[in-house]
Amino acid sequence: MYVHNDEYYYSIIRKNIKYYRLRQHLTQQDLADMTDLSREYICDIENEHRNKHLTIAVLGRIANALNINITELFK
Repeated sequence: MYVHNDEYYYSIIRKNIKYYRLRQHLTQQDLADMTDLSREYICDIENEHRNKHLTIAVLGRIANALNINITELFK
């Protein structure tokens, strides 16, 4: 049986945000501009050494900006 805690899911989400961002040739600043978030906040989300948590609303804004279904960020 696997125990999936919050950090497990945050790790998956942060890797997927970065993956989809780079796949679309977007910089962190591009994504920040598209979501009305700061580049520093995007950097904190993607950085595995920072413990930056995000809300579902922010996750939805990022998914919309990346033109993907929010569920793709959990795979």
